[in-house]
Amino acid sequence: MKTQRPISSDDEHVVLKFRPRTSAQPPGKREEPSRSSRPPSVANDLSRYEKPREEPDDFRQRMLANIAAFAFTVALTAIGIWLAMSIADLRKTQDCVLMGRRDCAKITVMPRT
Repeated sequence: MKTQRPISSDDEHVVLKFRPRTSAQPPGKREEPSRSSRPPSVANDLSRYEKPREEPDDFRQRMLANIAAFAFTVALTAIGIWLAMSIADLRKTQDCVLMGRRDCAKITVMPRT
């Protein structure tokens, strides 16, 4: 059986030569030698993103919100742990019952006083 190969000419194959980057600047932005000793331009300043505030920041209100968020997170974590332990205990009891054992339930005995 003959192997079929596509007909190609040498004009289709071109090898591109890549030059390694030698400077830290991208190719489109080249600095002039006289500007290299000056500090960075205003374009790197973040003050253009600041918004003027009508009133000062209320530190007390912000701290109360942080404390409330922390308390909510702790409560949610505690509820999650309690729920996971309850489900595990219920599964253990259910497995015991399904095996046919009779002493699966925990019976707490209160001492007489």
